[in-house]
Amino acid sequence: MKNILSAIRSLYIWSIIALLILIWLPLLALQRIFDRDPAHYATGYLFRKVGKAMTALNPAWKIHISGETVLNPRNPYVVVSNHQSMADIPIISNLPWEMKWMAKKELFSLPIIGWMMRLAGDIEVDRRNARSGAKALIKAQHILALRCSVMIFPEGTRTTDGRLRPFSDGAFHLAVKTKTPILPIALDGTMHCIPKHGWKFGEPSEIALIVLPPVDTSSMTLDQVPALRERIRTQIMQAVAARRKVPVDQLDGN
Repeated sequence: MKNILSAIRSLYIWSIIALLILIWLPLLALQRIFDRDPAHYATGYLFRKVGKAMTALNPAWKIHISGETVLNPRNPYVVVSNHQSMADIPIISNLPWEMKWMAKKELFSLPIIGWMMRLAGDIEVDRRNARSGAKALIKAQHILALRCSVMIFPEGTRTTDGRLRPFSDGAFHLAVKTKTPILPIALDGTMHCIPKHGWKFGEPSEIALIVLPPVDTSSMTLDQVPALRERIRTQIMQAVAARRKVPVDQLDGN
């Protein structure tokens, strides 16, 4: 009976989300037509509102946002976060500023969602192609120059056991090269919201989204990227460990 109720609840929520997306697509296209900002900031921000609405539609998700406040959303950051599930995307979209997301190529190939990501100006990357990754970072540099933040999951994919996977250098190389501060985000509680390779929503979840203090990169060199990468990863692990009340080394998936 529990599985049946879970399936019914999940089907209902997905149906509402599908309807919401169908309504949002023409609104997003219309916004893009009149959006004269070269970063298409308003269009992207409207797209993130879909994610915020998705979280509001799911009463099982109790989201607690804490930490730093971004006072000027047009002072750009390279935003990095750990990655626990597909629920991370709509949950992070609750933050009250726009940022272009670096996302895998497969998402851009999806009908409607992929179209919306392109309208919003998000950044496509083929994780199997090094040249695609380099092109994505060049596009990210351009977006930062237009005073819009960029959002990257440096683990590259979702965790399978709740521990943090190794971080790649890309986001940190981008931040140092462009002298852009890094804004770390620690997420916890989303792993079972939408289980990997599953479609059913998980049990009620208390979700924490913690915006950590920004890290200045203006005086750093590219030689310092590995140390910066590990520093940020450790800060995120510490925040998640503090919430779970466990030792930090329990979260190290290296």
